[in-house]
Amino acid sequence: MTITAGIDVGSGAVKVAVMEIRSGSEDLLAHHVSRIRRREIRSVVEEAFGKAVGRADVPEIHYVATTGEGEDIPFATGHFYGMTTHARGALFLEPEARAVLDVGALHARAVAMDSRGKVLNYKMTSQCASGSGQFLENIARYLGVSLAEAGELSRSAAQPEKVSSICAVLAETDVINMVSRGIETPDILRGIHESMAGRFARLLRALKAEGTVFLSGGLANDIGLTSALVDALAADKRRKGGPITLVSDPLSIHAGAIGAAIWGAFRHHKLSTGAPAWTASSAP
Repeated sequence: MTITAGIDVGSGAVKVAVMEIRSGSEDLLAHHVSRIRRREIRSVVEEAFGKAVGRADVPEIHYVATTGEGEDIPFATGHFYGMTTHARGALFLEPEARAVLDVGALHARAVAMDSRGKVLNYKMTSQCASGSGQFLENIARYLGVSLAEAGELSRSAAQPEKVSSICAVLAETDVINMVSRGIETPDILRGIHESMAGRFARLLRALKAEGTVFLSGGLANDIGLTSALVDALAADKRRKGGPITLVSDPLSIHAGAIGAAIWGAFRHHKLSTGAPAWTASSAP
């Protein structure tokens, strides 16, 4: 038995997963997410890690794996690329998935993988933030709604307004103009979701994805975005290949941390580095 922890340091939040890995089984013992909100990253990491480990109630952790922007965490054992960890975490949560669409705070990426979690190909959005979680959060804040409300409001739209998908600045200008013209909030949000969904559909087309696509990241459970993406995929006449089924999970935001923990166990067994295990006495 190996106990591992995965720490996914994103631009908007830190996610931690504690796993128990046995021959033939992988079990999630505990998880936690802490929002960064302009706080010092190390303190957020320590907070999230401490809460997850406390819930897991384990005496030691054999491997602490980081991913995302977590290369410099001093108590970590090793680091893994985000594409690799999201692919493996997606498979843990949805074994039929052969691609994952990860929508983070600052970017989105689509990753194709095989049944073992090996990355086969990937595509990313451009540097423009109009396809990111932070962009949607900024728009929702301007409209006076929470991200939790945005999805349901978007689905109630009667006449969605077209929003620029070229860049975040233009899109935000569009929204300001819409508000001044009295456009209803649901119609604005649906327009935002459709703009983002168009970008994501093009990513999946470029990846040549088909079958089950798992949604990870902070917007994975935004029902407005998912609905818009289903429509965008259906309307994409240029996409070739079989149908796509979009799948998310309540733990989608933890996919990267889960994948890091699983790959950490694999590396621990394969390399047998002899690195000291994390114990309560070594807590940050």
